[in-house]
Amino acid sequence: MKTNFIKLLFVAFVSVSLFSCKDKAKEAETSAAEAVIEAAPEATTYNADLSASKIAWKGFKPTGEHYGYISLTEGVLNTTDGEIAGGSFTIDMKSIMVTDIPAEEKGNAKLVSHLSNEDFFDVEKYPTATFKITGIEKQEGKTLLSGNLTLKEATNNVTFPVTVTNTGDVLTLESETFTIDRTKWNVEYGSKSIFDNLGDKFINDDIELKVSLKASKS
Repeated sequence: MKTNFIKLLFVAFVSVSLFSCKDKAKEAETSAAEAVIEAAPEATTYNADLSASKIAWKGFKPTGEHYGYISLTEGVLNTTDGEIAGGSFTIDMKSIMVTDIPAEEKGNAKLVSHLSNEDFFDVEKYPTATFKITGIEKQEGKTLLSGNLTLKEATNNVTFPVTVTNTGDVLTLESETFTIDRTKWNVEYGSKSIFDNLGDKFINDDIELKVSLKASKS
């Protein structure tokens, strides 16, 4: 009986491990800030459609996950010969939305308030975050976009795969789902890599993100 129980635990552990590895998005390559690409005089400018652009987010803890969206306040993409050659967008941190809890439930407003206060993003002090493109390259059949992400007075360069579609008048940029380590941007609440007395009350350092940007020729 004891042997069978141990085998059952082992199978359960392996199953959970495989499931977790399979579902975990790849962490974006993160490094020190780099020089931002300046648009050439002949570059074509596309302005973001704010109603059709957003960033999906997901956070994890031992007891589950939460997810939602963040909006943009502005965004510009520049192209040369139809290829992205610079740009930036500004993230409206006050627009944090939770979608895994029904909007009418108290838990929704409570979580939005918690994410917005000093524990997490402190949106009154830091109402916006920015992403400024520093490079784009093709690698192993994928397009990799790099840019400086500035959040809560911290700036790091992140690189992640994107799909870009250019119809001439409309430019869309869709990233693969990726993660960033929030502690690199001074978001430390509930991090067991920062605090050693949390037990199982921690919140994962990784935040999952997916960028969707639609822009029209100006």
